[in-house]
Amino acid sequence: MIARRYAVFGLDIASQIELPDLAPGTDAPADVTIRLGTVDSDARGPGLDVQGDMAVLVVPDVARFCIAAGRDMTVEPAPGAAMRDVRLYVLGSAMGAVLHQRGLLPLHANAVGIGNGTVALLGHSGAGKSTLAGWFHDRGHRVLSDDVCVVDPDGRVAPGIPRLRLWRDALEASGRDPGDHAVSYAGADKFDVPIAATEDQPLPLRAIYLLGRAEPTTITPLTGAHAVAALVANTYRGSYVRAAGLAGRHLAACTDLARRVPVFAFDRRWDQACIDADAAVLVAHAQGLAAR
Repeated sequence: MIARRYAVFGLDIASQIELPDLAPGTDAPADVTIRLGTVDSDARGPGLDVQGDMAVLVVPDVARFCIAAGRDMTVEPAPGAAMRDVRLYVLGSAMGAVLHQRGLLPLHANAVGIGNGTVALLGHSGAGKSTLAGWFHDRGHRVLSDDVCVVDPDGRVAPGIPRLRLWRDALEASGRDPGDHAVSYAGADKFDVPIAATEDQPLPLRAIYLLGRAEPTTITPLTGAHAVAALVANTYRGSYVRAAGLAGRHLAACTDLARRVPVFAFDRRWDQACIDADAAVLVAHAQGLAAR
């Protein structure tokens, strides 16, 4: 089977599985190769089993994945599994293992371009990352990544998957019709909104904002252990770090990033009627940092 070429998170991907959500890649040597095949492992799952530089992820009724040395991913779909569900995990948990194996730092964050750099909107699922990223996108800002923001050792963010995933209320508030968009995954009230891939090069990370809920809207610096803890707690697929015994390396990466890039708590009202005013506070703050 001929491998298709894609690009995501600064990596060139050669894949035997079609990944239509990704931007097209180049003919450069592949950083990561994704193959269909048999996963030869005793791991029964569900979940992740890590042995050295190899990880096996078992998702019942979907697929078994073997990720090795941050370079190779073998995918064994379950009988009758929908390829849409398989792709969800290829680009989700399995790719998270790839990123950790390669020594990159994937944050549970959206990356939005402001000025000549980017800011990361950090937070757990449901914290409003994609809602805010959609607001920025609809007002002409670049959205480099949605849900997963990958930071390289130089403190730069590479473009991620060129789409937004919006909850129904955020989708409708933006003027979009849910009937025009595919559901993100089975059983979700969340929808995929394709966006233009406006960047193909990494951008420097200028600031990180941990999203929270409060009234009135405030932006407060997080320093020292508080900043590091925010990054550790909001690392994408952080369970891999623990399973692979990489906690020390991961803590060092988060500590280094917190020293180089300012981290703030951005507490705002969770009300669609207030999003214009609240997002404007964030824009003004980020632009003020860029002007220093």
